[in-house]
Amino acid sequence: MFEDFINALQNFKQNKTRTFLSLLGVIIGVASVILITTLGQSATENVKKSFGSSGLDIIKISSGFMNRRSASRIQFNESFRTELWENIENIKKIHLINNLSATLVYGDLSVNGSGVAIEHDYLQMYNFELEYGNFFSVTDNISGSQKIILGSEFAQALFPEGNALGKKIILISSNIRFGFEVVGVLKEQSGGMENPSTSVYIPRGFYSKKIQPNPIASSIVCQVTDQKLSTKVAENIKSYVEEKSGVENILNIMSMATFLEQYDQIMGTMTLLLSGVAAISLLVGGVGIMNIMIVTVTERKKEIGIRKALGASPRAIKLQFLVESATITLFGGFLGVIVGIALSGIVVFAMNWEFAIQWGACLLSFFFSAFVGVFFGLNPASRAAKLDPVAALSAE
Repeated sequence: MFEDFINALQNFKQNKTRTFLSLLGVIIGVASVILITTLGQSATENVKKSFGSSGLDIIKISSGFMNRRSASRIQFNESFRTELWENIENIKKIHLINNLSATLVYGDLSVNGSGVAIEHDYLQMYNFELEYGNFFSVTDNISGSQKIILGSEFAQALFPEGNALGKKIILISSNIRFGFEVVGVLKEQSGGMENPSTSVYIPRGFYSKKIQPNPIASSIVCQVTDQKLSTKVAENIKSYVEEKSGVENILNIMSMATFLEQYDQIMGTMTLLLSGVAAISLLVGGVGIMNIMIVTVTERKKEIGIRKALGASPRAIKLQFLVESATITLFGGFLGVIVGIALSGIVVFAMNWEFAIQWGACLLSFFFSAFVGVFFGLNPASRAAKLDPVAALSAE
């Protein structure tokens, strides 16, 4: 077989143009598969990175359309929080929050944005970090302290010099002005469903006493004991509230982990379909190789006749041409892997994504190219093996 391999290389050298055209179809097919799978995986990793590692163990519950119309309306209060504790397993924390539109004013500067009235430990639950300052304490929430924590973009807009700690600012909500002391500024970071950079946070104790007495929460945010359980816990909450109310889709229950799982499935399916389409070019390349090998057999009839006259068996002749066909596709597969990785690297670099190559796809496409070579080389090899030596020697 090694001698057949050497003979194949010599034959390729003698027919460079034909060999290049044979390789081209295989290279394009393998490179296409690798490019598609790598870009799909890199896009998935980029989406995950954009959401950050925090928030994957968080489930956010908000009022759905049916909850606003249903007679069995569910209210986000202490009673419902207690129900969740008692009926849903694997919940670590439950926070009631209220959202408000706010205008922040400091001196001549003002900025509009979203405010969130939170309970103690809410920001720590998301693993948010402070650029400087302190988080709210339990006392701040209970007493309703007039303290505020700014997102990085708000802090930059109001305090371009970068020294916000201890400064007094005005928060305007529903045309009412409230004074707050800045006690902390958050780092620029991502939190999945929560974007701290464009939010400001105040103690919910202050909100419930001064802005909206005894409020029903806008949303409930739960932290699960393990992020792997997020999807399961979200499903359990959905089942519980629908059974309790007798109304489907009464609440919107969102989990970042569930979203990413669904995104993975969608991207996996799309990548598989596109890879299948790209693999068709490998089959087309295989047909091209078969045609070229048939031409090769026709051109080398005398060589085949001489080998048979010298005692070469049909099996040896068949193996010779199979080795040639497989060698072409193996070289094409190897070059296709290199080209596919190079093109993927260029595109990923241009898109500023994280490079995430699927080595399994590289190996699969490489070995599939070898299979294509053997499969489409069978017919020409069989033709060569069946040639009559006398007819082959007398061929022009």
